[in-house]
Amino acid sequence: MLLKGKVAVIYGAGGAIGGAIARAFASEGARVFLTGHIQRPVDTVVKDVIWAGGTAEAAAVDALDEQAVETHLQSVVDKAGRIDISFNAIGMAAPAILGVPLAKMDVDQFSLAIGTYTRSYFLTARAAARHMIPQKSGVIMTVTALPARIGTPLNGGYGPAQAAKEALTRDLSHELAPQGIRVVGLRPHGMPETGTMRDVFEVKAEASGMNWDQFQAYLAGTTHTRRVMALDEVANIAVLMASDRASGMTGTTVNLSMGTLGE
Repeated sequence: MLLKGKVAVIYGAGGAIGGAIARAFASEGARVFLTGHIQRPVDTVVKDVIWAGGTAEAAAVDALDEQAVETHLQSVVDKAGRIDISFNAIGMAAPAILGVPLAKMDVDQFSLAIGTYTRSYFLTARAAARHMIPQKSGVIMTVTALPARIGTPLNGGYGPAQAAKEALTRDLSHELAPQGIRVVGLRPHGMPETGTMRDVFEVKAEASGMNWDQFQAYLAGTTHTRRVMALDEVANIAVLMASDRASGMTGTTVNLSMGTLGE
């Protein structure tokens, strides 16, 4: 088991990506503490983990609330004695931030994604770092998306937000690596099996002129493999990057775009 004995906290664990990573971490031996703004979907993931023989606990945590993040993480350390992995997988409702041309977008709508994604990642990473520094070990992780690196239409501040998270990953690593802490991001392509991707399509459907099948074909057609990465594949890479086998990986975002973005 690659994560046997590790203690992991996952923010946004009720979402498709966060839930898949939670299940994968637990299956590889990690004790997982799962959080979400709404607890009900997180409870479902916990049940899946326990049914599969893993160890998991759920909590409702607003990952934008500084005190809530700090208090919850302290409770994890009080229970488990340490924190080895922090993974931020929070998301936002697509209609709130997408679908409007930049020239017509209100500044508050543009800024919403940037403020939300960067604040959450900073708060959760900072909280983890404060506990990891004394133990001289740990892995801080997040997930971004292709618009961080390529131009895309009708995404408002989403692309800049993801790019900012990738910059923060590099900055965190530069400061924390000398203290034994790795910081790594994952950047998958759009995955139609997630509810979020369906929401994105529906927000942009009229402007794109594509139906759902055409949209899925478009996503697949941009990759070398003519398919996009599956959720379980992303989760498997997350396990590897969180494990000691990736001890040489830090200050980078792993390209999971199946060749869409060459780097």
